[in-house]
Amino acid sequence: MRKLWNPRNFKAHVSPHEMLQAVVLWSKKQFQFTKQGDPIDFLSWFLNALHRALNGNKKKDSSIIHKSFLGNMTIYTRKIPSTDLNDKEKKSLLATPEYQEVATDSPFLYLTCDLPPPPLFIDEFRENIIPQVNLYQLLTKFNGQSEKEYKTYKENFMKRFEITRLPPFLILYIKRFTKNTFYVEKNPTIVNFPVKNVDFAEFLTPEVNARHKNTIYDLVANIVHDGEPNKGTYRVHILQKSTGQWYEMQDLHVTDILPQMITLTEAYIQVYELRS
Repeated sequence: MRKLWNPRNFKAHVSPHEMLQAVVLWSKKQFQFTKQGDPIDFLSWFLNALHRALNGNKKKDSSIIHKSFLGNMTIYTRKIPSTDLNDKEKKSLLATPEYQEVATDSPFLYLTCDLPPPPLFIDEFRENIIPQVNLYQLLTKFNGQSEKEYKTYKENFMKRFEITRLPPFLILYIKRFTKNTFYVEKNPTIVNFPVKNVDFAEFLTPEVNARHKNTIYDLVANIVHDGEPNKGTYRVHILQKSTGQWYEMQDLHVTDILPQMITLTEAYIQVYELRS
């Protein structure tokens, strides 16, 4: 990365192969040439590895990575009694300290958006209907009001997520894959998202909103997964800011693309930039 951004360099690029070799080496072979990895695992590792290499710590301004991508949220968790109990037992349990709501402050480098489960029915032409969902619908998870149930093997929790600080660059991870014991399933739902003007104001509380001068984001990158969950291929759409032109890249192939084509894809990871 230093080589890529060095102002005294004669050429402002490095070979992809050199980059891949550095990743294989530094990730201690967690990511390899020969095996397809998951972009979200790679992105988490990459951002954390860069952050550490820049002597970053837990503080929000300790590296360019945290300054760019780190946001904050409060997570409210409450335990819920087992459904096997009768109302009286549930009531007495809910009065105990163990079942009170707990708030924890949690920094994030990306937000995980959950897709609604795809419908199981098939239309009269025996074709699967590809479901669609609006991005704003996915983001209501972070409005501090919507509760979502989380199960562990012996306990159930309800959680609410409230964003307290938005980063200059916001990464959204749209969770498409669920891993069961035997196989990986992919949710094919298409997410409808605007390329410009995504306003986060409606997901913030009034006091958090007052702390943010601006809450409008524009898309700058979009990673897509095509095909089967285990095989499949990835491609990325990237905005060249100086010209306003979008490009689609897959491995070494680069073509220009219209922004309206981007919104028809099975988006997997997106990067949004805050308007200054």
